[in-house]
Amino acid sequence: MAVTLTDKLVVAISSRALFDFEAENRVFERGNDRAYVALQRQRIDEPAAPGVAFSLVRKLLAFNSAGCQRVEVVLLSRNDPVSGLRVFRSCNAHGLPAVQRGVFTQGRDPFRYLRPLGAHLFLSANEADVRQALHLGYPAARVVTESVQAGDANPLEVRIAFDGDAVLFSDEAERVYQDLGLAAFQQHETDKATLPLPDGPFKPLLAALHRLQSAGKMGQGGHESGAGQAGGMRIRTALVTARSAPAHERAIRTLMDWNIAVDEAMFLGGLPKGEFLREFEADFFFDDQTGHVTSAARHVPAGHVSSGIANP
Repeated sequence: MAVTLTDKLVVAISSRALFDFEAENRVFERGNDRAYVALQRQRIDEPAAPGVAFSLVRKLLAFNSAGCQRVEVVLLSRNDPVSGLRVFRSCNAHGLPAVQRGVFTQGRDPFRYLRPLGAHLFLSANEADVRQALHLGYPAARVVTESVQAGDANPLEVRIAFDGDAVLFSDEAERVYQDLGLAAFQQHETDKATLPLPDGPFKPLLAALHRLQSAGKMGQGGHESGAGQAGGMRIRTALVTARSAPAHERAIRTLMDWNIAVDEAMFLGGLPKGEFLREFEADFFFDDQTGHVTSAARHVPAGHVSSGIANP
């Protein structure tokens, strides 16, 4: 039988998103490719420190068990193959031996490999690659490498928070706000409260997480069973949005129409999101607004989704 990833949640991730290669990257950005490669060769036996998305990846891989592999993490990097050797060694050193697949393009565009991978998420520190991935229809975010690391208070839960407009949902309503202001936005959303919002770029990821959680809960015979979840792992999701009442209703009704539930919803009416995300203890947060991402990154790992009207 042919090997396939079609029944798994597939995360494609760059080297800098998974590990801390910032010192090496500074050498690369000075334009000295040879010095960069030489540095990676020099450090080939030195494991890189965990990066911003490490906790997210480790927890997602914990959904796998010996008898059931539900999550696949693939390295997708502009690094050269020799540097890729160090990345794989870093995975093994930090307890991620399940990361066994990788594509290293030596400076060429990596995003074209998202299609054969069937990726549900692409995490990279490269803004241009993220934009191209989003353009191709794949959920993607630029990892803010300055973000704080995720805490370790919830080892059996992977906690993921999403913005609403231009992330889970389209930017239809956000365009009204940008063009006509808050009052017009509130009226627009009140008038369309029962009309589901169009899909945003991260709806496929939320749906894939929902399937992963549901599959883990189902035991034999289709009944819920704790034994069906590897190691007791579960997913906790949150919608963290600048919306407030009455615009909250359309967001909730949209999720109901998708038949996808989130565990928490925060309608903050423009309040800074960072401290709320800190209390939620997110392993990762996705937002299209750079201001919200900057606020979040002081408290939790964060990624910028360069989609919608806020990101021309």
